[in-house]
Amino acid sequence: MNTDSLLQSFQNFGVNLGLSRIVKLLANLGNPHDRISVIHVAGTNGKGSVCAYLSSVLTEAGYRTGRYISPHLVDWTERICINEQQISSEELSQLLQKVQTAVSGDEESPTQFEIITAAAWLYFAQQQVDIAVIEVGLGGRLDATNVCSEPLVTVITSISREHWQQLGPTVADIAREKAGILKPGCPVVVGPLPADAEKVVRSRAQELQCPIFTPQPARQISLGWAEYHTFQYPLPLQGQIQLTNSALALATLEILQQQGWQISASAIINGMAKTKWSGRMQWLTWNNHKLLIDGAHNPAAAQVLRDYVDSLLNNISENFITQHSALKTQHSVTWIIGMLSTKEHTEIFQALLRSGDNLYLVPVPDHSTANPEELANLANNICPELSLCQSCDDLSSPLESAFTETNNLVVLCGSLYLIGHFLGTFNYK
Repeated sequence: MNTDSLLQSFQNFGVNLGLSRIVKLLANLGNPHDRISVIHVAGTNGKGSVCAYLSSVLTEAGYRTGRYISPHLVDWTERICINEQQISSEELSQLLQKVQTAVSGDEESPTQFEIITAAAWLYFAQQQVDIAVIEVGLGGRLDATNVCSEPLVTVITSISREHWQQLGPTVADIAREKAGILKPGCPVVVGPLPADAEKVVRSRAQELQCPIFTPQPARQISLGWAEYHTFQYPLPLQGQIQLTNSALALATLEILQQQGWQISASAIINGMAKTKWSGRMQWLTWNNHKLLIDGAHNPAAAQVLRDYVDSLLNNISENFITQHSALKTQHSVTWIIGMLSTKEHTEIFQALLRSGDNLYLVPVPDHSTANPEELANLANNICPELSLCQSCDDLSSPLESAFTETNNLVVLCGSLYLIGHFLGTFNYK
């Protein structure tokens, strides 16, 4: 039976935060999570790229390194990796069947996320990983990943007002949930947070006697290179935010070194150089055209994307412009955007749209999509000076139109599910 079929029966249970179901399920599987050394990473944005840096460097350092992330873009197997290699479909199906048999029929059914999370813990234990980098799914305190009692390090990358429906209405409420991954005496690395959020996290860290580390962002020293303290390293992921995210990863690695993990400077340099994080500020070639794709599914991520786009249009990155010669004559952006109905559409448009931009609105297939026509009306109200604002039935026609009508920089964004649909459906390089 394939992965989708195995997980189908659990998809009705949606988001149902709480640890009781996953704790019982893991107990029935022999508590595999207790046999694994863990780095636990939470945050609104940035946690995926921090996990990618850490797993790449630890693999390069010679450790058998597990990585668990969510969501996936194209296939469930993306979520579970060892040494940067995705689990095979066959292995995942076998694991899911084993997890399924451990579900007690007389108890509340686990959610789909709890099932796949249990499979990840089981796989890492079976494969005897040296260390696992575990990304929180939603929040932290009640997330199914939050069953490790003694992580080596916890990381909170950023906090903004996303998933407030589940986590609470204010940034402080959300911070309280994210800080739920802190454990007594375990060091925590924290990125730049709003003042209300930082107060909550610091208070919780002090309560639990967690050493707290708040690294400053790295400094860009040349195209694709950065410096953290006096250490210089390659930075292959795009955008100013990676100066912050890479510094969080390096601070985490420093803590591991102090704990006795053998991670050389060359392992860090090579591991950082090899880091890949698909669907996030990624350049692709589609039909011989350069296309920038990014999830940008909340206001903070949208602002990061707009800052990156502005840096390109303002020729800040001269070398990059030279490599992509078509960008030299571009002054505006053509956006192809699809969003889920639950997202903060107004704030995302405010971050992204500028006078003279073109905008195509598309549905997000197979998910709770926002209506493209309603989005078009909203976008016109927010930015009346758009050169073009058009709703579309699918992704194909705006992709074609975007590259034939202007010489604009073309960006596909608004939802990781939309990015996944593009990567799984369209031919690109």
